[in-house]
Amino acid sequence: MRAFSSLIISSLTPRVASSTVVLTSSRVSQFARLTGHLRIERRSTVRLQSTLALDMEKVNTTDRLIQLRKLMKERNLDVYIVPSEDSHSSEYIAPCDARRAFISGFTGSAGCAVITHDKAALATDGRYFNQAGKQLDANWLLLKQGIQDVPTWQEWSAEQAEGGKAVAVDPTLLTSGTAKKLSEKIKKSGGKELQATAENLVDLVWGSDKPSRPNEPVIILEEKFAGKDVKTKLAELRKELEKKKSLGFVVSMLDEIAWLFNLRGNDIPYNPVFFSYAIVTPDEATLYIDSSKLSSDCQAFLEKNKVLIKPYQDIFSDATTLSKAAKANKTDSSDNKKFLISNRASWALKRALGGDDFVEEARSPLVDAKAVKNETELEGMRACHIRDGAALIEYFAWLEDQLIVKKASLDEVDAADKLEAYRAKHKDFVGLSFDTISSTGANAAVIHYKPEKGNCSIIDPAAIYLCDSGAQYLDGTTDTTRTLHFGTPTAREIEAYTLVLKGNIALDTVVFPKGTTGYAVDCMARQFLWKEGLDYRHGTGHGVGSFLNVHEGPIGIGTRVQFSEVALSPGNVISNEPGFYEDGSFGIRIENIIMVKEVQTKHKFGDKPYLGFEHVTMVPYCRKLIDPNLLTAAEKQWLNDYNADIFEKTKGFFEKDELTLAWLKKETQPF
Repeated sequence: MRAFSSLIISSLTPRVASSTVVLTSSRVSQFARLTGHLRIERRSTVRLQSTLALDMEKVNTTDRLIQLRKLMKERNLDVYIVPSEDSHSSEYIAPCDARRAFISGFTGSAGCAVITHDKAALATDGRYFNQAGKQLDANWLLLKQGIQDVPTWQEWSAEQAEGGKAVAVDPTLLTSGTAKKLSEKIKKSGGKELQATAENLVDLVWGSDKPSRPNEPVIILEEKFAGKDVKTKLAELRKELEKKKSLGFVVSMLDEIAWLFNLRGNDIPYNPVFFSYAIVTPDEATLYIDSSKLSSDCQAFLEKNKVLIKPYQDIFSDATTLSKAAKANKTDSSDNKKFLISNRASWALKRALGGDDFVEEARSPLVDAKAVKNETELEGMRACHIRDGAALIEYFAWLEDQLIVKKASLDEVDAADKLEAYRAKHKDFVGLSFDTISSTGANAAVIHYKPEKGNCSIIDPAAIYLCDSGAQYLDGTTDTTRTLHFGTPTAREIEAYTLVLKGNIALDTVVFPKGTTGYAVDCMARQFLWKEGLDYRHGTGHGVGSFLNVHEGPIGIGTRVQFSEVALSPGNVISNEPGFYEDGSFGIRIENIIMVKEVQTKHKFGDKPYLGFEHVTMVPYCRKLIDPNLLTAAEKQWLNDYNADIFEKTKGFFEKDELTLAWLKKETQPF
């Protein structure tokens, strides 16, 4: 899956729900079986097409903007900002939090809407220029972020505030750091200080049509999958708090809470998390959650680990109470102890805790701890990728047979649903880790394409087919992209694919000293494209959770400055996914999941350990698209070793499946 979006740490992101939510086929997830609840999966109605497919839907936002501007006028507001995030800075969001999509009609995962009394602007990055141009109606100005002389949404907001105008935002949807910088920019331009609204104005416009907040059950993740118990995790966190001399840590990121307490949920599509907050002090740990989500077993599990349970909505009042108590307990001015919050916590949370006097913002200690997988989690990643690889191999063999031998007519959704069925039969499958990108021909050039039934293309066996997909298993999270051709590819397609493959191999085999960041190694994947004057507009790699979010911070590989802040460490799990996209024609992406490990080198300059990667994805590349003449002897050897490894680890799944075994043998032949 394309590497991170601006919401997290790079340039990859998911597909965010639109304002309409539909119930699709009655597929029952294993999560439902685990919890004893029957659940019909929710799917968002995001329709991303290329020039080959039907036109993307435009939503007439005129009435919505009229209502919003009326509310702004009643509150003496001149500019209103609508971010993409929810109250927890989630990359993926629940349908009820898709406010920016509702007010603008743009359903991409990254962007920010800014509305004045006579203008409306939508800012997004290069991955979404095509989509936004098709989805935004005439009410909207598209701010193409990253293009020279195009203002950022913050700059545009400040420009609109000139002359003492009032700018406002829901403080739960903006990080404290972003709010502070924005407020300074607004005041510098002559506007008033940024205001925090007590209610979300888009919610008022949305009214009764707004989807309800999810209330899915929570499950316990057994230690045989988690690899570390809750008491140990809490003890390690408290040691970090002691080092920082913190009064406590207020946890707001949903995946951090799920990881800390060895719990998993289902409130956000594809992400096994649940709406909650937590406060951990030297003496207490409190989980803020709707208790109806917790079974008696979950409640007993939390009680055993000395975790208190309080209502979700109490977090802000309790934060204020803690702040007041801290103020009262200050003995002298030299007492500088503060509460710690993540630098991705909301402005509202910092305000509730008393602001700068009582709050320290920093990268969460949990985000670092979670990103370094323990041996149990690493072994789970290896195991689940073998099973997931077997599902993909069976799928590609089936798809080729359907298209070439049986001459079947399949659309992109039919194919994606078949892939999900293959995955679902494997051990410990829970569900998908994101919407499958099943894309044929020119659709493959749309980086965040998502087909919908009745609004997608028939798979063309004479064109490129790109499949970016992943799954959640109890022992890990997968994310694999393969680009295939079932007919005769063009010379241009073969050359582009082979250049991307060379970059994939180069990153897989790089060796680097401890302390190296993903920013530093990104060029390894791009170098062969660069030599031909080519590139791609997304990150090269994103962190991956362990039965958690498929996009996980704080590490990543790419050109964004965030990737230079945190070094790669043994135990990190990350994607390796260079690509190339020719608008209106085809797209190529190759993605493996790799794990950082220490490697042995002949020398150790500076007495530093040296690191490298271990790949765990077990799916062959497309032979038809590889030009062996462009590969070095070392690259061919790497490819042959990889193919042999795939064959040995997956062949056992196909002992009674002649079709798939024959396909596997064909695709893993030595070069």
